Amino acid sequence: MPSPPVRHPHVHAGGRGQAAEAAAGGRAARGTLPGSPSLDKPIYTISVAAEILAIHPRTLMMYESVGLVVPQRTPTNRRRFSQRDIHQLQAILTLTRQHGVNLTGVRHVLVLLKALHDHGIAPPDPFRDLDVSGLKM
Repeated sequence: MPSPPVRHPHVHAGGRGQAAEAAAGGRAARGTLPGSPSLDKPIYTISVAAEILAIHPRTLMMYESVGLVVPQRTPTNRRRFSQRDIHQLQAILTLTRQHGVNLTGVRHVLVLLKALHDHGIAPPDPFRDLDVSGLKM
């Protein structure tokens, strides 16, 4: 009978120690650690981006075809998504799934929420869960 996996009290489910997480101040999620890629560096293939977002790659292609996200391309014309693209796609999915907004409405809502954010105005209550601070609209 195999022995159960060893669990270390200082390591949480994500694999990083709590001390390392505290020292980083949560910066790893925002990509601000020294030597980490910038938000705009195109690092994710379409299949990896789809897996991160738990959607089908075809959905990403559709969002690209209507102009909601524009991934960068490699010299061989393959799509590469940045962390900023992933954040934008998460906002799109939140609007479509949780708020029932269609794709045309998504574009307008994101532009308006970004304008409110840029002017320091709080968004309406239904949209307070969306982080548009890093979006390029």
